[in-house]
Amino acid sequence: MNHKNRLALLLASASLLAACATTPPAEVAPTPVAQAAPPAPAEPAPVPALIEQVSIPHQEFQLANGLTVLVHTDRKAPVVGVAMWYNVGSKDEPKGKTGFAHLFEHLMFNGSENLPGDFFEYLQQIGATDYNGTTDFDRTNYFQTVPTGALERALFMESDRMGYLLGAVTQAKLDNQRGVVQNEKRQGDNQPGGLVFYEILENLFPEGHPYRHSPIGSMADLDKAHLDDVRNWFINNYGPNNAVLVLAGDIDTATARPLVEKYFGQIARGPVNTPAAADIPVLAAPKSEVMKDRVAATTVSRFWPMPGLLDRQLVALDLGGSVLGGLASSRLDQILVRDEKTAVSVSAGLYPMQRIGIFFAQATVKPGVDPDAVGKRLDEIIAQYIAEGPTADELARAATREVAGRLRGLEQVGGFGGKAVTLAQGEIIAGDSEFYRKTLANYATVTPAEVKAAMAEWLTKPAFSLRLEPGDRPDYEEAKAVDAKPKKGSDKITVTKKREIPPLASMQALDFPDVQHVALSNGVQLHYAQRNAVPITQMAMQFNAGYAADAPNARGLQSMTLSLLDEGTTTKSSQQIAEEQERLGVEISAGGTSDRSTISMSALSANLGPSLDLLADIVHNPAFAPAELERVRTQTLTAIQQQLKDPNAMASRALPVLLYGENHPYGSTGVGDLTSVAKFTREDLLAFQQTWLRPDNLEIFVVSDRPLAEVQAEIDRRFGQWKAPSAPAGQKQFSAVPARPTSPRIVLIDRPQSPQSIIIGGQITPVDPRGDLTALSSANDVVGGNFLSRINMDLRETKGWSYGVRGSVSINENAVPYIVSAPVQADRTGDSIKALVSNYREFLTSKGTTDDELKRTVANNIQQLPGRFETSSAVLQAMITNDLLGRPDDYYEKLAPLYRAQTRASLDQAFRGAVTPEGFVWVVVGDAAKIRPQLEKLKMPIEVIQPR
Repeated sequence: MNHKNRLALLLASASLLAACATTPPAEVAPTPVAQAAPPAPAEPAPVPALIEQVSIPHQEFQLANGLTVLVHTDRKAPVVGVAMWYNVGSKDEPKGKTGFAHLFEHLMFNGSENLPGDFFEYLQQIGATDYNGTTDFDRTNYFQTVPTGALERALFMESDRMGYLLGAVTQAKLDNQRGVVQNEKRQGDNQPGGLVFYEILENLFPEGHPYRHSPIGSMADLDKAHLDDVRNWFINNYGPNNAVLVLAGDIDTATARPLVEKYFGQIARGPVNTPAAADIPVLAAPKSEVMKDRVAATTVSRFWPMPGLLDRQLVALDLGGSVLGGLASSRLDQILVRDEKTAVSVSAGLYPMQRIGIFFAQATVKPGVDPDAVGKRLDEIIAQYIAEGPTADELARAATREVAGRLRGLEQVGGFGGKAVTLAQGEIIAGDSEFYRKTLANYATVTPAEVKAAMAEWLTKPAFSLRLEPGDRPDYEEAKAVDAKPKKGSDKITVTKKREIPPLASMQALDFPDVQHVALSNGVQLHYAQRNAVPITQMAMQFNAGYAADAPNARGLQSMTLSLLDEGTTTKSSQQIAEEQERLGVEISAGGTSDRSTISMSALSANLGPSLDLLADIVHNPAFAPAELERVRTQTLTAIQQQLKDPNAMASRALPVLLYGENHPYGSTGVGDLTSVAKFTREDLLAFQQTWLRPDNLEIFVVSDRPLAEVQAEIDRRFGQWKAPSAPAGQKQFSAVPARPTSPRIVLIDRPQSPQSIIIGGQITPVDPRGDLTALSSANDVVGGNFLSRINMDLRETKGWSYGVRGSVSINENAVPYIVSAPVQADRTGDSIKALVSNYREFLTSKGTTDDELKRTVANNIQQLPGRFETSSAVLQAMITNDLLGRPDDYYEKLAPLYRAQTRASLDQAFRGAVTPEGFVWVVVGDAAKIRPQLEKLKMPIEVIQPR
């Protein structure tokens, strides 16, 4: 497992609790499993050979008005990634107007002169996927992946909000989105450690420095945002000559150019933003600060200002950080976590921006250990690293991991990290769309001496030291109340130029990859699909277990067993396993859902054989050494303690037992509880492995660029002779779920000092998980399932009380719960539950699906199908889901006619047969002193419980 990822999920609720590391070498081990002898291992592909595979060929042209356009052709799917990047970010905001860049990003989704209403409405009409907008210090971007037949419409949409937006920016929209952004800020600030980043920026950068404030801005500055300020921001920064448009996918320059000319060519040039100059500050002397928050363990950190993305030392600093604390095999992991056992997690690395960067190193202290001693040791290790520098092997492993990640990213054309992003970032930040290629070349040539020199130059300067420890946080800066009801005339739109919306071209149907089924020599079923976009093999070994296999008195045993698999085998220590993964560029991870336990591998196909050798050793020969068990136990107990302080985790941990009861297999979460985890023995782990993680309880799923015959032979060589233990495989014991309540109730968990409340409502539906769920899922799209749902549009876009609200049909193998999630500002907790209940009651009775809602959800569900399965990981997950629920291989290809057959009546009937407004249990996590009086007005029974 990639420990940096695995335990990061457990500790994600604390922003400064880094992912946990691996444990010491094996001490005691079971008998190894005999396998057919593999051929002599091949040498891993060298970094230069991997870099040669990272290529995004493209063409560039510029319109007369200065708009730069980049076009990359990728015909693997009938979709096009459309990315519009503007050369402006939070560092360019004037004093007193922090958060403006991000606030304006929100306003860009509130409609333009010829596209009134919500921009997401038009995106869903065309079946867009991977759509959003983001703002950081250096740029603002907007992106969507659309069916090829909808490209012209998408270009019209982007051009209308570039050239014809101001007439649609109103006071009502500004007031609403100000509230939404402030709730986005509350949502982040409410997390344990959520206030830390502000302190880092203010201590590293002097007053007036462009990077001293975060992109989210301050509550006070957001309160002061004026309509004239917002309009001027658009005029000064959103001209075509201050932007880059990237089209990547099923498109070519000959087709793209006339369309771009047609829709963007008449937009007038505007000012060009000169990115704010920013020197790299040097602290006059070391600085230190202690912060308190609702964290389970103390974290000690060091921060230094660094050069940014354009500096020649970027690669040296990046790889230097990986070797110090970014790799699972890093220096900090090996010393503080494995050898000295004083930290439960460590991390180090570079956070680069255009003008400057921030280098950090940190350790989360093992409970009971002196934080001062760990901080002193952290400084000593850094000093030793600066004196020695990295080894050539460390550097090669770090570079391989980086390049392998870039290769995986080539599969996606758009979204948050696809090829369009890579090209646009280079053009905006460096003025060079080939920036990625030139940077990557340095990863193959940088030397240990260069890394040592860069570390010595920057890490010997004074640092800002921060200690985050358990305790009460300071008083929170709140915002002024915003009137949710717009004043008369404050939402009037002025159309300066009427433009006709272009029709959609023909849309291609989904062509899901053919799935082939074969058996290994021992009968294990292998399900395979081929995708050729990237030289990657994705593999999932899926065991019929999951956390439903945990006994009621052993919650978390599955998770603990999976966590220990790669903490040492009979032949390799955990350090050796981590190093080998990095050397091969392979990612091996393990995790469990409610119904299945999965060991996954994402391998460079060039290194498939040795990657499978490593996977086989992990699966067949885990040592479960006592010392490693104690290490992971401490990490897991710390993670659970952190969950008990994180508002989202507190709610999520409480709900299952309220829905299913203490003894039901689904009546828990995968991580488990403090009491059970504290008691697990090595024998418990071995028993779970022998009972559940065995070949007669296994299916294997693969998506690869390599042909089936080759893949099957390689996998059979490692797993085809695997024999099941003589004892029978495990059987899960499912009892009937408790009867659904006939009246709603509230379960309150007190979390003082919370600026936001977390509301999670749930009920068990009578739905068959193996039945046809198309009508139910479509109905949920209308009421709760996406951005345009009734509950989100009400609580976010109308009232401005939340950053986002969702309802979901959660499909397990043996139950289908319906879950509502609503983080809301604390002073509107009671009103928000009242609004949610009202929305669901109306939808379930007098205000069912409308014609427009039906049309939108059907079009969106059909037309987004090709975009949903652009990547091999999406195809792999679809294969797994089909198998779990007994669906045919071509299930997704058959969905379109099922959607077309839906009616308003079929959607209403499906939802009304599944959900009842009286059946909800509402879990509320927040400051009880502030929110209980609000809840009492709802006239529902209120039960107060402790975090569990």
